[in-house]
Amino acid sequence: MSTVQNPSTPTGAEAPAAPQAHVEITGRNVEVPEHFQERVNAKLAKIERLDTTLTSFHVELTHERNPRRADEADRIQVTATGKGHIARAEAKEENFYAALESVMAKMERSLRKVKARRSISRSGHRAPISVGEATAGLVEEGLRSPEGEAGSGAAGTEGTAGETSPGPFDVDPYAEQFEPGRVVRRKEHAAIPMSVDDALSRMELVGHDFFLFVNEETGRPSVVYRRHAYDYGLIALTEPDAADAADAAGAAETAEAAG
Repeated sequence: MSTVQNPSTPTGAEAPAAPQAHVEITGRNVEVPEHFQERVNAKLAKIERLDTTLTSFHVELTHERNPRRADEADRIQVTATGKGHIARAEAKEENFYAALESVMAKMERSLRKVKARRSISRSGHRAPISVGEATAGLVEEGLRSPEGEAGSGAAGTEGTAGETSPGPFDVDPYAEQFEPGRVVRRKEHAAIPMSVDDALSRMELVGHDFFLFVNEETGRPSVVYRRHAYDYGLIALTEPDAADAADAAGAAETAEAAG
């Protein structure tokens, strides 16, 4: 792995375009040539103009040595750090030049969306919508556990004294490959209350399709997510009413009786 900081310019030579922010370029399974470093810095200098609060860029180049994925062998990930926020974009292409163009286009779109949202909010032409207005068009979804579903017990799993151990042909060697999906990653972040508008900006900056946050207007966990075209959705948790509590208690009693 090779790491390159902001390149220095020889005395008397014309300085190539470079951002004011700190730049770190890292290569995994690949050496980053100087002319490509200059190309990256020139691209970042344009990106920096969209957000003057950015203080550092981390660019990581990775080459995957897999002939079956030759069209996505070269990956570039750019992480831009600013005051109180992080923007991230990633692209995979058949070569680093194409990946650089793609990842910079993604980063530029994200920053332009956030910049436009901030401008609208500050100009007063369109104030940030309230939670009620944001959720008015959402279809209420009842996410309840199906009644009568009984947990699978341990019946039949205990072996008997006369039971023999399975032979070599009684065990499927490929069974693990067809098991249902499991939780393979867990991530936690600080529950900082923020507005719906701020949550949408954070989602655009990190390049995700959803963002979990605590709504400062309600104090409840909420999720904003990307819908079709340029629309967004909002999901929020509410306290269960008496009817919901009664249904949950009835479902639990039915499951207990069935078990």
